[in-house]
Amino acid sequence: MSFFALLFALLIEQARPLASSNPIHAGLRAWSLSVSRNFDAGKPHHAWVAWSLAVLLPALLALGVHWLLMWTLGWPFAMVWNVAVLYLTLGFRQFSHHFTGIRDALEEGDEEQARTLLAHWQQVNAADLPRSEIVRHVIEYSVLAAHRHVFGVLACFSVLAALGLGPAGAVFYRMAEFVSRHWSARRSAVLQTASASLQQAAAQAWTAIDWLPTRLTALCFAMVGSFEEAIDGWRFHAQRFPNDNDGVVLAATAGAINVRLGGEALLARLEALPPLGLEVDADIGDSDSTPGREPEVGHLRSVVGLVWRSVVVWMLLLALLTLARLLG
Repeated sequence: MSFFALLFALLIEQARPLASSNPIHAGLRAWSLSVSRNFDAGKPHHAWVAWSLAVLLPALLALGVHWLLMWTLGWPFAMVWNVAVLYLTLGFRQFSHHFTGIRDALEEGDEEQARTLLAHWQQVNAADLPRSEIVRHVIEYSVLAAHRHVFGVLACFSVLAALGLGPAGAVFYRMAEFVSRHWSARRSAVLQTASASLQQAAAQAWTAIDWLPTRLTALCFAMVGSFEEAIDGWRFHAQRFPNDNDGVVLAATAGAINVRLGGEALLARLEALPPLGLEVDADIGDSDSTPGREPEVGHLRSVVGLVWRSVVVWMLLLALLTLARLLG
């Protein structure tokens, strides 16, 4: 069932992508805000209670509906529910329009438009970025978005669905990522949505939850790219990036397509600053970098190929497992 649910969800998402201003995401923002306001008292144990309610309750709700449909109406209705949940949690089109717009602007030679689109996408000051740095940051942001919106969801959904937990894994992963971002220090500095204890709890939980999915994504990139260079990048250069899990994905990407990536210098430099009125007073892009060629616009097409080949590998693996289960 999981293979067909994923296949249908990806096809529907490509044909009719979920709008950025949709009631589901608005509801999740309201839910996380309500939980933080009512259960975040600033103490560590309160923070973990709030995090558990915000993340585990939606996952358990998705699981409960799955089991109810499975045992009352049958597996076709349960699969429809899985498709609906995956459509909301998984998909390229939730971020790919940013990537496509910047790539098209760079291919047309309109670097100013590319900087504007990058600044709008990540809420950063990109006015002084040279062309190669625009490409580098687009690659970094896009690969991490692909991991969080596609491959991480795929991994958690596949593992927990194999255990009979339906779409709970997909909801669990996306909610953990969502609250870690929504309650982050940058966002809370302006919106005052979370205490320091809640920010720390959400970040720690997200790091633990994303540990295995990031390594599965890196392994998949190595399989469909330059394997030896990707593994070497993973082993020797992942520590050059600010976040350990993100570093694994980015270092493997750098090796897989032979491009120089460098520690998310722009994002790391602005981590402690509020997302509005940003100013960069140092040379952007001076962080330690991985080996590889200078980022070029052609690398953006290489990233697209890398991601889609990885999706094909995931789907083939799930298809083989589904076939083995049916024949067994």
